[in-house]
Amino acid sequence: MPRPTEKTPPTLDVTAEQARAGLKAVFGLFERWDLTEQDCQALLGNPDAETCRRWRNDEIDAVPTETMWRLGDLLGIHAALRQLFEEPARGYAWIKRPNSAFGGHSALETMLRGASDITDVRRYLVSQIGP
Repeated sequence: MPRPTEKTPPTLDVTAEQARAGLKAVFGLFERWDLTEQDCQALLGNPDAETCRRWRNDEIDAVPTETMWRLGDLLGIHAALRQLFEEPARGYAWIKRPNSAFGGHSALETMLRGASDITDVRRYLVSQIGP
């Protein structure tokens, strides 16, 4: 399903279980990436600290559509890194390393700018995997 634009309304049919699984996976990924709480919040679309705490503790009532799109992209980044690096630790470390593909910035710095930048990092990685 394509990402929503101004012309297409944001719709995403996600069950509570799917949201729970996505959040659990992404919080585990954030730990492996050694992110700050502020970085985690920014990558999730800036929910308040209490919402992040509840989500981290598996207290999930509703997850905004934009956050679900972000989860999909973040998990796609993880999957691409697993394909590109045989050693998982190298893929986890790659997120914070400067990269000429992002103007000398790290993928993390790029992703912290916003949702479309998270998508751009995912697209870049997928393009590196090849056919």
